[in-house]
Amino acid sequence: MASKVRLYVDHPLGQGQSVPLSRDQAHYLFGVMRLGPGDVLSVFDGRSGEWDAEVAEAGKRVGTLLCRARTRPLAMPPDLWLLFAPVKKARTDFIVEKAVEMGVRRLVPVQTEHTNSERIRQDRLQAHAVEAAEQCGATFVPEVAELSRLGAVLDGWDDARHLMLCDEARTGEAAGLPPGDGAGTGSWAILIGPEGGFSDGERTRLGALPFTRIVGLGPRILRADTAAVAALTLWQLALGDWR
Repeated sequence: MASKVRLYVDHPLGQGQSVPLSRDQAHYLFGVMRLGPGDVLSVFDGRSGEWDAEVAEAGKRVGTLLCRARTRPLAMPPDLWLLFAPVKKARTDFIVEKAVEMGVRRLVPVQTEHTNSERIRQDRLQAHAVEAAEQCGATFVPEVAELSRLGAVLDGWDDARHLMLCDEARTGEAAGLPPGDGAGTGSWAILIGPEGGFSDGERTRLGALPFTRIVGLGPRILRADTAAVAALTLWQLALGDWR
């Protein structure tokens, strides 16, 4: 019988494939979850779906799994990115975790004029994305990009990707989705501003871009991490895979 343990592995999966475990993975499976040889768990690699894998070797620092059979195909989230200005550590972690749970394909931290945090630990945030995917049953793990200046991200933007700008200046207005100009579905991104809001210059530039769709998030000003969840919910209900 398969256990309820799900594990992301950065290794190709396939029928009969042997999968080596890292030291941390071996400790988690055998020291924390108390699995042993013959036990079966679910594994996924973000590319080939979810598989049942049997513990073939269990040691304190090493281990090996053996893929038995694929149980679920790869399920890609919508072509949706989340651009967000990093905030305090725990709240940034929350944004990453909830974005993965709610279905995004890429996470892009951006530095705005009013961003409080000037640096992030990309590897740590990527690890949070992996953990969220393991917990929520996802078979795909979004990439967490490096922190980039918002202006540089916009300079390299693909005009075919719509940008949903969540602007606190629109507090109290209707969300504005689905867009009334026929933008419809396709490639999208959501931009959440910093705790201090967008600067006048940023707001002017963003509003002038042809791919920008400005929306409000209800009658109250939301904290950045709350705004991310609210915006993802609105987009998923209107244009995503919740419909």
